[in-house]
Amino acid sequence: MRLRRKRSDARTTLYYASDVHGSDVCWRKYLNAGSFYGADALVMGGDLTGKVVVPITEEEGGVYRARFMGAVQRISDAEELAELERAIRLNGFYPWVGSAEAVAECEASAEAQGRLFERVLTHEIDRWVGIADEKLAATSTEAWLIPGNDDPWFIDPPLRDSERLGFCDGEVVSCRGHEMVSLSYSNRTPWDSPRELDEDELYSTVNALVERMEDPSRAIFNLHVPPYNSNLDTATELDETLRPVMQAGQPVPKAVGSTAVRQLIEEHQPLLALHGHIHESRGVVKLGRTTAVNSGSEYNSGQLHGALIRLGADEVLSARLVVG
Repeated sequence: MRLRRKRSDARTTLYYASDVHGSDVCWRKYLNAGSFYGADALVMGGDLTGKVVVPITEEEGGVYRARFMGAVQRISDAEELAELERAIRLNGFYPWVGSAEAVAECEASAEAQGRLFERVLTHEIDRWVGIADEKLAATSTEAWLIPGNDDPWFIDPPLRDSERLGFCDGEVVSCRGHEMVSLSYSNRTPWDSPRELDEDELYSTVNALVERMEDPSRAIFNLHVPPYNSNLDTATELDETLRPVMQAGQPVPKAVGSTAVRQLIEEHQPLLALHGHIHESRGVVKLGRTTAVNSGSEYNSGQLHGALIRLGADEVLSARLVVG
């Protein structure tokens, strides 16, 4: 059964970003992009979460101690504590304040670290959802998002509970009159991340969604992994120990995108394809009639890399990379 969508000839402005990896400031910039750029719709393409919890030990006398960015910091008032927490979040890490006993327990047990990570990360996602619902409540801006291959599965329920964010992973939705298919998975990586598929399964999963569309030629493909050998998927080649392969003192580049995604784009020729995953391969390319975008990422600097795209009913009018 195909999904029926009302055709719209109106022009729309879409803002796309991806790979914020826990950066609080990048998340806020994504939510502000509608008003800043005059965008009608926001799309976040995955890899939302960071990977590190930074313990802040609460000591006697109202003193706090933390090791952050290679240095031990000791702070003694609420304002300094808040500033440290902001700095930790800016870098895509998660602050956690605990007693000396609780911190020691976590440091001694991998199981305790896992429980702590899930608890802290769930709290941060809940906080992000609250920020999003508040900022978007008074606007008409659509906001869509998916996780990425690096994101753990336990973040999905709180994201689905948002009142203003459209969680669209594995779905076909209408984004300002254009059908949009979205998927968080990547092809196989050396990192064995939570959301990976073999190429044949990746193809069949997306293609089954595309078959529900009324008109794939006017659609948006919001697929976290970029197409293979597209100049949107160039990363440094790694050896068997996961170290960069060097030649003449320079890292050797390698195409690491998905052959399945490349095939899907070539077969269906959607209007627009949105990708992330490979931070250093930022760009806009044409694959047949399809405009394909990788917004790139520099989340740990507090800079949000994005793309501002103007869409007509049957064409991409412009696609411009922006930094905010």
